Formats: sequence, structure tokens, C-alpha cells
Amino acid sequence: MKNLQLPEQRRKVYIEIALRRCRPGSGSTLEFLSKKTWNTPVTNIKAIIKQTQFVVVGGIATRLYMPERMTDDLDILVLTDNAENLYQELVAAGSIKVGELSIGGSSWQLPDGSILDVLESQQPWVREAIANPNIAPDNLPIIGLPYLILMKLQASRGIDIGDLTRMLGGADETALELVRKTVKTYLLDAVEDLESLIVLGKLERGELR
Repeated sequence: MKNLQLPEQRRKVYIEIALRRCRPGSGSTLEFLSKKTWNTPVTNIKAIIKQTQFVVVGGIATRLYMPERMTDDLDILVLTDNAENLYQELVAAGSIKVGELSIGGSSWQLPDGSILDVLESQQPWVREAIANPNIAPDNLPIIGLPYLILMKLQASRGIDIGDLTRMLGGADETALELVRKTVKTYLLDAVEDLESLIVLGKLERGELR
């Protein structure tokens, strides 16, 4: 039996199942699949963290790249070297540390009661990702699509595979080339899987037959 503790093995199993069962089109309309909204309120973390650079990642970040799915999780990414400064800002604003994250970082309760997960990383691409965010309608810095794809490929949980197919399916060829370049540079063993996920995303939209 495959070791499904490894992200790359989980990713391949999910993709194999999806490719066997996926047919052109889906239960969702193309109009829905093309919709990107920012309707659900998000804590204004920029009012708390004013000095340390970070980007929003996770489910909230996907709102810029695919139809919005309900999530209350607010996740941000910071360079490990800058994490202590960020934590000082959180404490100064009245936030309370809840615990440590197994993937590196910590979880915090913000003054309004919401939970913030801070992911720390020194991976080679993180500095560039934080320095070049996309800006959401409410001015939050959102991680760029190539780096969000990279993070979700590295995690490869079930929900990540779903997010990947919808974001990749809705991306134009210019965006996909940037994604391909990023994955080839930083996660070479996922290059083939990326192409399969693009196919699945286009199939859902009825763009492939």
C-alpha cells in the first residue's frame, strides 16, 4: 500500500482517481466557475500587522483565483527571519498565542476573537512571493497564483487538489506559463502532476473533450 503520509503520494492517488472518473463539464455553470468574489468579511489584519511584510495564503487567498468557498480560516505566510517581529506586533495589539503549528509557525487569537495561523518559511521562493503580492479589494496582500499553487501542491490534501483544479482551470495561458515555470524551478517532482491538474480543471469547465 502506498505511503499516503507523503504529499506526493497523496497527490498522485487523488489525480489518478479524478482522471478515471472526470468527464467534460460539471454540475457548475461556466459562469459560476469564472466568478471571483470577495464577499465574506475578513479580519483587517493590516490594522494589526503594520510593519512586518506578509502575504495571505490558504483558502482566503483562493478567492482571487476561483469561485469563493466558505472558510473562516485566515492564514498568512511570513519569512522565518521576520516572524518574531510579526509576533511582537500581534502581542502589542492584544492577540493571544494559542499554540504551535506542526508545519512551522503558530496560531493566534486576535482581539476580535478570530483565529490567525502564521506560517513561517525560509524556502527559496518565499521572499519573492512576499515582496510581490496581489492586492485584494480590501487591500490585503494576497500570495500570487504561482506560489499559491506551489504551496497547495506541497500540501496535497483533498481540499488542496480541489482548489488546484479550479484555480488552474480558470487561469489563462499566460498565468499557466508562470505557474509551470515556478513549479519546474521549486518542485520539479510535481511538474507532471501539474499538467494533469490543469487537464482536470479544463475538463470541469468543458474546455476539453
